[in-house]
Amino acid sequence: MSKCATIKIRKFEGADLLEKIVPVNAQDPTFTIAVDHDFTKELPLENGVVAQSQILAQMKQAQAILHAEKAEKVIVMGGDCAVSLAPFDYLKEIYQEKLGILWLDAHPDVADLATSTHAHEMVLANLLGQGAPEFLAQTGHFFQPEDVMLAGVIKKELRPMDQLVNELPLNFATPDDLSKEAILILDWLKDNKIEKLAVHFDLDVLSSQDFRSIYPAEPYLESFDAVIGEMTLAQVGRILTETAQKAEIVGLSITEHLPWDAIRLRQMLAENPIFNS
Repeated sequence: MSKCATIKIRKFEGADLLEKIVPVNAQDPTFTIAVDHDFTKELPLENGVVAQSQILAQMKQAQAILHAEKAEKVIVMGGDCAVSLAPFDYLKEIYQEKLGILWLDAHPDVADLATSTHAHEMVLANLLGQGAPEFLAQTGHFFQPEDVMLAGVIKKELRPMDQLVNELPLNFATPDDLSKEAILILDWLKDNKIEKLAVHFDLDVLSSQDFRSIYPAEPYLESFDAVIGEMTLAQVGRILTETAQKAEIVGLSITEHLPWDAIRLRQMLAENPIFNS
């Protein structure tokens, strides 16, 4: 049996609840990356990136764990999209040209310092060797454009920060392309001889009508300033099943889990004296 490490990077209650949901093998070790839980303080802008030193410290923790464990597979429960950087770079180091990335996300996350200050918006650019210098220096096992397939991205609504998709260009399949079959993904795997797969599953690739534990589904939210996903959980499940028949999934990041009902209930109950006595 291959060795699998599960890394949990907390974002409010999201990662904690994912740990209860995700059917991880009990024999595989689980590690929690330490993060600052003071969500009220203002985060500094460092070398053009918000909270850069904190994010780099979390990356170093994840890298140290993966190398110590010599993991052959990695499951990551995040956290925002930046949690994919360290494990995918690690997997590239061990699988090299056999490894590809399936990026299940409504947003391509290919920004740079000229278009964003947020690490989670440039994580795929970093994996491609195109992002912020400090993150590139911390990784170094870069993917080629043909190694990447964007799935679920809404290409007609790409923002200025997303234009690396066109400049490289990157392979992509829209929600319409994937509504009934995953043939574009399967053809990409075959054409590029990809045997191993790292899957980035940002839950906001899903429609907020189909899946409620994502940022756009926040109760009473009047507007959302980014593209909202259009896929269903069933469609993503089918895609993962079909791709796993053609390439071995050795990495899976599940990100942007925001279980609003659990968060709100916890906050409400925390105000009751019975829980503080």
